[in-house]
Amino acid sequence: MSVAALILAAGGSSRLGRPKQLEKWGDTTLLGHVVDAVRDYPVDEVWVVLGAHIDTILATVNLTDCGIIENPEWQEGIASSLRVGLDALNQMSRAESALIVIGDQPDIDPGVVAEVLETFSRSPAPVVIPKYRYTWGNPVMVDRSLWPRLMSLEGDEGAQRLFHAHPEWVEEVWTDQLPARDVDTESDLAELRPRQPGVAGDGADPTR
Repeated sequence: MSVAALILAAGGSSRLGRPKQLEKWGDTTLLGHVVDAVRDYPVDEVWVVLGAHIDTILATVNLTDCGIIENPEWQEGIASSLRVGLDALNQMSRAESALIVIGDQPDIDPGVVAEVLETFSRSPAPVVIPKYRYTWGNPVMVDRSLWPRLMSLEGDEGAQRLFHAHPEWVEEVWTDQLPARDVDTESDLAELRPRQPGVAGDGADPTR
């Protein structure tokens, strides 16, 4: 089974007011951190969908060995990135499945990812989704046979509504963790961004 990781990072960061992909994250950027994490996953290819601020991101973030997919319709929302990304994989990749990763979720547990991939490798279901306590989350594995259906989505909506409509497609991987949070606002940055050891800042755990 060959797997292509597809990182969706084309958004315009409207709630933050500046490119969150470029926010400092440890010794890299938010997008750089996510890409570095995905490079360590047991996948065969890494692709990144970019849209807003693409030139600045390409000049700033180390995307070596990643395939770059431009989404000119990024303002439509996440469905457009799914369409463009899966269409590109359909044409340029021989991968049999896609691991769909959200580019502003920096705290995905690699153990959950490994379990999703392992479950997909032995399950007849074309979709494997991690279930964090009582809610679905990311990343999601999708068999190539379903890519055309996901490419029919529109608007600022991911694939979960489609998967809820077709529960026969889905196998869940349950975890008692809380789902990873998106980085959308200044408050998210303050709570989620790693801090330098010994710098307590606003009272947060200095070891984060």
